[in-house]
Amino acid sequence: MAGSGRQFGMARVSGPSMTPTLIDGDRVLVRYGVAIRPGSVVVLAHPTRADLLLIKRAVRRQRDGRWWVLGDNPYAGGDSTDFGAVPAELIAARALLRVAAPPPRPGLRARLRWARTAVRRLRAAPPAGPGGGA
Repeated sequence: MAGSGRQFGMARVSGPSMTPTLIDGDRVLVRYGVAIRPGSVVVLAHPTRADLLLIKRAVRRQRDGRWWVLGDNPYAGGDSTDFGAVPAELIAARALLRVAAPPPRPGLRARLRWARTAVRRLRAAPPAGPGGGA
């Protein structure tokens, strides 16, 4: 899956599967066409619903080239524990930065507090919990 000639893009997080790393409403800066390493947060096409994109953590690459992907929230599902390993060509991009959703209150103090922690680099790390690790 290609990024249509683009090198970078933005994706919006929807749902709890990547909590606590990413939460519903966050946005992530992604880079297309880069190497995926175990522990990378990736954007991929759902293996059975081509119209649905997922954000998961690439846990390990199997010998047949498929990737085992998991959400950081082991109770949310919607990952390889449900649909198995995914072909590498379904992985579209690697997430580089998280941009937190702005606070619901428009007050200056809330905005300043948000601005201090809104952007965070996403580093490759194994997910915590059952099934994690490489």
